[in-house]
Amino acid sequence: MKVEQKGHTVILKDTQGDLDSFRLKLSDQYKTFQKSNIVIDIRMYKTLSVEAIESFLPLSKTHRKAKKSFVVVTSEPDFNVVSDKLAVVRSLQEAHDIIEMEEIERDLGF
Repeated sequence: MKVEQKGHTVILKDTQGDLDSFRLKLSDQYKTFQKSNIVIDIRMYKTLSVEAIESFLPLSKTHRKAKKSFVVVTSEPDFNVVSDKLAVVRSLQEAHDIIEMEEIERDLGF
């Protein structure tokens, strides 16, 4: 797992090619990242099922309850079938944009 810190955001990228072990490792090390916004970069997977993408939903819910952003970046999501409770985008720039908007909303009390 590659970890990159950018301000209040941590970008976590899978380097092993095994999504299940990446998710487990992320869950195990969650306390390390819980105070930052999290971007999960899984663009290396060219084909992913909706279930695989949504497997990050429990971690996302936990993180959002703590008033932090959680965004998944993947190359081929079908946005119409992925749960709207999970922020899924195609690029890191979009992920940073979503985090910025969510931080503004939190600052305004939404």
